[in-house]
Amino acid sequence: MKKRILALSLAGLMTVSLAGCKSEKTTEENTANNAEKTTTSSTATKGSPLFTGQLEENVTIHVLENDTAISKGYFKELIDAFNEAYKDKGITAVDANMDQYLDLANDGPYGYGPDVLYQANDVIMQYVEGKHILPLPLDQFDLCDQIPESAWKAYQTTIDGQTYTCGIPVNVQAPMLYYRKDLLPSNWAAEWDKDADNVPDMAESWTEMYNYSKKVHEEDASKYGYMKSLNDMYFTSGFLFSYGGYIFGNNNTDPSDIGFSAGEAEKGANVLAQLASQMNEDCIDDTITTNAYSKLADGTYFATISTPDVYSTFRGELVNKYQEEGKSQAEAEKLADENLVMTILPKLPESGDLTDGSKAELASKTMGGVNGYAISSYTKVPNASLEFVKFATSYEMIKKRADLLGIAPARKDVAAEVGGVSEEIYNNLEEGNIYLMPSIKEVSQIWTPGKTFFTDLAKDVYRSDSEKKYKDTASMKKGLEEVCKQINDAITTLQ
Repeated sequence: MKKRILALSLAGLMTVSLAGCKSEKTTEENTANNAEKTTTSSTATKGSPLFTGQLEENVTIHVLENDTAISKGYFKELIDAFNEAYKDKGITAVDANMDQYLDLANDGPYGYGPDVLYQANDVIMQYVEGKHILPLPLDQFDLCDQIPESAWKAYQTTIDGQTYTCGIPVNVQAPMLYYRKDLLPSNWAAEWDKDADNVPDMAESWTEMYNYSKKVHEEDASKYGYMKSLNDMYFTSGFLFSYGGYIFGNNNTDPSDIGFSAGEAEKGANVLAQLASQMNEDCIDDTITTNAYSKLADGTYFATISTPDVYSTFRGELVNKYQEEGKSQAEAEKLADENLVMTILPKLPESGDLTDGSKAELASKTMGGVNGYAISSYTKVPNASLEFVKFATSYEMIKKRADLLGIAPARKDVAAEVGGVSEEIYNNLEEGNIYLMPSIKEVSQIWTPGKTFFTDLAKDVYRSDSEKKYKDTASMKKGLEEVCKQINDAITTLQ
């Protein structure tokens, strides 16, 4: 009986908030309609202070933040600034002090969840279906026209024909190429910059990255060019998308249409296999994902892929390495800033073959996500929590987050101010080259089949010809079709 009352209460809460920036209804109409819905949903929500503007005072807000933001000091700066701004109200924000990968659906009802949480869109939106996340009144935010439509859609849900937004986008996550400029040969401008644009060719073309990786390892067997674990589907699946693959149909809302084998996705798999041929067996499992920071810093790897929010971690490792070599702190930081390059992914050969000498190329598409803030349905201080989210997503705090962590802001004004790679990522999102993870629960079923396929693809490099599973693109196509079947079977079983 207790759980039933809770479910009815949460169902009522979902109808209280305004729909979003572009609602055609007036505030008065929304208020009337929501009041009617609340009355018919459950009397348990009657009198709820949810986003009424009745700010709770002398309360504590428990915030679940990203581990990197905590370890790099940004989160402390955020809550210190918020607490100072709201000290006259007695409102204090504190670290929720729990694993960033909490299970709100199971923990929240028993009082173990945070009031505010910072997570990727696919994580937050999985909680929305069970009404564990509150829809937000976007008319109270100053950033509606600063966020691209695709980022808003990642946090939207539709109930009875009405669209609700359940999170505020903060930063765009997408694979980025990291490389060490000081590891380039001294004559790179003459030998590896054919278009004379002062950018090394291997940072602009996967074909040239393959060629350079081969040269590096041939000259020194302890050194490698590009290195990345293939079993990490978040990073590898973009190679499939670049040639026509996708996750789910109908803008990622139809899990009955699974598209990892669509178009000429097998060409992307072929490129991955060719890149793996210039790595070592660490590409089969998580080894490279784990050691990339230190191996890039000590010069074992020339390049790898990761997300923008870990730039500070790569930089920190490189600063430490320079200091070990005798540089002062200031000298080490200056060198790290000069030599650690983070940029968008190189272009791919249209042919899907890094070795055929073809010049025609296409832009790399990537899997991506949007991290943002949301408010738990189980909070007892919704209005104070809303104030925190507004403060944390303000221009000033997003700019500080970008400065300290190297994130790619979802806010256009901050992205333009930061410039460089951040602006490129923002533009990539608007141009459709960043394929946002679906915001439906079925996305959880894609990872295991995909990981199995990509692991086998990496293992093939070290198998004899008779043992290889994927000898050509035709067999890769069949392998991807089997991935789609396995995902469909898992979704069907889940349902």
